[in-house]
Amino acid sequence: MAALDVADLSFRYGKKEALKGVSFAVQPGEFCALLGPNGAGKSTLFALLTRLFVAREGRIAVMGQDLQAKPRAALAQMGVVFQQMTLDLDLSVARNLAYFGALHGLSRREAALRAVEVLERLDMLERAGEKARDLNGGHRRRLEIARALMHRPRLLLLDEPTVGLDARARVAITAHVHALAREDGLAVLWATHLVDEVAPDDTVLILHRGEILQSGRAGEIAQENGLAAHFLALTEDAVI
Repeated sequence: MAALDVADLSFRYGKKEALKGVSFAVQPGEFCALLGPNGAGKSTLFALLTRLFVAREGRIAVMGQDLQAKPRAALAQMGVVFQQMTLDLDLSVARNLAYFGALHGLSRREAALRAVEVLERLDMLERAGEKARDLNGGHRRRLEIARALMHRPRLLLLDEPTVGLDARARVAITAHVHALAREDGLAVLWATHLVDEVAPDDTVLILHRGEILQSGRAGEIAQENGLAAHFLALTEDAVI
């Protein structure tokens, strides 16, 4: 069973067609990079996947649960890291996680146990008592990923998660999420416009002007020219 199954998904803003018959699937343990220039439709797709927008055309299923028919069951299987930071900066790392756990109905004891679990997984346990405000950008992102894992989702969505981070933090965050897919069997959909965040064994979906232009293993798509050159050639008419 696919962790995420998207079929014939379309969406319009008035007369503007933002997505045009988008179809793809992400399997458990798969790191899938949604690669597209700015304005490609990545954020619209994420808004539909998280039900910030409601799809009127097409189907979205998470672990077999139809997002339209059974939204609570589908969303319960999903962890999300949005492009814009959503932490409470005045709370500690541990309190941010405890609050999120309570929103998901976890008892205080269970939330505390899971907080230790996810912080260890992201190499953040020693920072549990620090305020989110005092963390650097990379550690704030790690905290957001840890928070998204608190309810043990099967699918993790990340929308441009390294925006604004320095090169070292970007590499660390990308490595952590690849490990979650490889070692924990988590299905990952990682939206980005940065080709260097994609590993050769990753699945790539190249999205441009609301359409999936190509999909497959990054190494196979890149061939002798490299993924960056291939991506630029496919999206050469993108607005910069």
